[in-house]
Amino acid sequence: MTFEEVLPELKKGKKAIRTEGWGGSEEYIFVVDNDTLNGEKVNPYLMIRTKEEPALSQFMPTSCDVLADDWKIVE
Repeated sequence: MTFEEVLPELKKGKKAIRTEGWGGSEEYIFVVDNDTLNGEKVNPYLMIRTKEEPALSQFMPTSCDVLADDWKIVE
């Protein structure tokens, strides 16, 4: 799948991973929405879960990620 195909699924609450482009500790990415900070609404953003500590970080796709066709929806 391409990133363009995965993005709508991420917005529906699904998780995705690159099957060939990542070879390290990455587990999956997902969208965080309805988040607040100090009582104020935060715009939706992408997070990545890894096997490292801390396990969660904000995800900013690289040009390689955006142009890749090895994306897959995961449970």
